Amino acid sequence: MSLFPKRRQAFSMPSGEEGASLKQEEITRARQMDLLTYLRRYEPEELVHFSGSTYCTRTHDSLKISNGMWYWWSRGIGGRSALDYLIKVKGLEFRQAVEILAGAPQPSVAERMERQKKKTVQWIQLPPRHADNRRVFAYLSRRGIDPEIIRCCIKSGLLYEEARHHNCVFLGFDGQTPKYAMLRGTHSGSTFVGEVPGSDKRFSFAFPRLQKQSSALWVFESAVDALSFLTMEKEKGKEWETISCLSLGGIARMTEGKLPGALERYVKEHRQIKEIHLCLDNDPPGRKAARWLREQLADYMVVDAPPVRGKDYNDFLQMQKGIWGQVKMRGEARG
Repeated sequence: MSLFPKRRQAFSMPSGEEGASLKQEEITRARQMDLLTYLRRYEPEELVHFSGSTYCTRTHDSLKISNGMWYWWSRGIGGRSALDYLIKVKGLEFRQAVEILAGAPQPSVAERMERQKKKTVQWIQLPPRHADNRRVFAYLSRRGIDPEIIRCCIKSGLLYEEARHHNCVFLGFDGQTPKYAMLRGTHSGSTFVGEVPGSDKRFSFAFPRLQKQSSALWVFESAVDALSFLTMEKEKGKEWETISCLSLGGIARMTEGKLPGALERYVKEHRQIKEIHLCLDNDPPGRKAARWLREQLADYMVVDAPPVRGKDYNDFLQMQKGIWGQVKMRGEARG
């Protein structure tokens, strides 16, 4: 499968005052710089090698760069040049972006980005809700998750069914305000996983929504794994409602020297946490991430707790119930 869609948004030249003060050679020079060159020259800390000749950025792990082009999958926008990137992703005005790339005297890139952030308020764009949650309920049940736990998530506002594609929508909150939403396809054979535009990973899915004063936290890569773990704890007779779980929304953004945003925010807001269980996937990336996190969390009692069987906790749950292999795992096809 190609890294980029067949159709890409075309870049349009500005008109009127927006480009009036710029020389044509400055615009031409700015449009000649590709994004990979720009990041290496101006923002090397943002550049992350993904695989082969493909790169992504630390801030946006769904923004892929390859063969002189880039595409931001979570937003559905892309381009060829660094100029496209500065305008479409960074939100700069055309003139400002050209000045950066043409090397005109100016404030630093970081200063311009900070000014732009102060002017821009980003709101999460939640998809409309379906009239009921039957497909979400059926899908998660097929994956072995306990019906009572599913109902609890729906009732507390952590989960609902999207109207158009019937995807699961797992929500994360800042107080009463939704700040994060992860989508997961529910159609038969679907492996679609994605984030809603405007999602802030610092507020990823956490259970229960109203956190209790627990001194222990269980950390997972996905919300489905967290609910799978709660199902197994319930089957053991444990008080699953009191167990604090956090989904990182994946581990692609994990960088040395900084905790994942969701985990960093959670432990700062819940000072009572003393013990952290790392329930990350039982694959090379998950094991590497767990080892690195143990080093960063030296002030806590850290327990490395990957699933005993299978790649992740939902695999483990399905194996315990004898239903493993009946539900297709996640991937890149859309639901």
